Amino acid sequence: MIVSVQKAAALIRSGDVVGLPTETVYGLAADASNVLAVQKIFDLKQRPADNPLIVHISDLNQAASLAETDSEDFVRLARAFWPGPLTLVLPKKPQVLDLITAGLQTVALRMPDHPKALSVIDVSGPLAAPSANRSGRPSPTRVKHVEDDFSKSFPVVEGGTCNIGIESTVLDLSGDAPAILRPGMVTAGKIEKVLGKEVRLESSGEQKRRSPGTRYSHYKPEASIHWMESPESLDQYRPDTLYIYHTFPIDKSYSNIVHFKNNYTELGKSLYDLYRTADKKNYRQILIEPFPDTSQSPIIPALLNRIQRSLSQ
Repeated sequence: MIVSVQKAAALIRSGDVVGLPTETVYGLAADASNVLAVQKIFDLKQRPADNPLIVHISDLNQAASLAETDSEDFVRLARAFWPGPLTLVLPKKPQVLDLITAGLQTVALRMPDHPKALSVIDVSGPLAAPSANRSGRPSPTRVKHVEDDFSKSFPVVEGGTCNIGIESTVLDLSGDAPAILRPGMVTAGKIEKVLGKEVRLESSGEQKRRSPGTRYSHYKPEASIHWMESPESLDQYRPDTLYIYHTFPIDKSYSNIVHFKNNYTELGKSLYDLYRTADKKNYRQILIEPFPDTSQSPIIPALLNRIQRSLSQ
């Protein structure tokens, strides 16, 4: 059910949960100060309680009310990347709900770069807002995806197709040195340029302990996902398979073959929609051309992260 910004804000203030567009993916938004509303998020998503949530804000005063924001690194990053697809993990203030942080002493904050999301937050205050999908499923990048997971009667603000299509970079500022817990469109190189210092990528173990959205299997469609073993050959072409290419030239044109022609930004924007489309068309598997080295595009690490976590074992 499509609702206006004003209606969404009213629903959230009354303790309900609403689908909200951002530039990354659609979020499942609830009042971050209302424990019963936040619990509804976990119940709707069927999300484990030890998986923390990102809190979305619309101004720096909100950030300061939730976390320790006095560090020079925070100020520089917020000035450079907010609003935008960067989540910052910071020491939390006592009033932040333990349910949101999964008992951690840190809270993850982000200022989304979407006018409708910011308008709702301006009225409602900070929002707990993980991706608006059932846990483990591909994240939603269109209203239709939210409806597919939660029904057409679920309230959603229409914001069009998400401009980025994969989740935000998560950067931990709570330790001795900045560390990326989840790669995204704000790359390590961009962050290092702003901070003037090295930024490390944490191991998967540390990511799972401290970052929202990394503790469990994610992004999986019903179709099985595999890397192509031989991208140069379609001798084993199958009509029940979705083929995703980005580099290797393929002459044959079938409706189940897509090629992004080295446009990795467009691949990121389309990835989850392709996953969901494969299920709608009852494809049994998705084959993806392996990526070249990261020098081909700075966003390949983010794409690799999402695809690796969706692979069939």
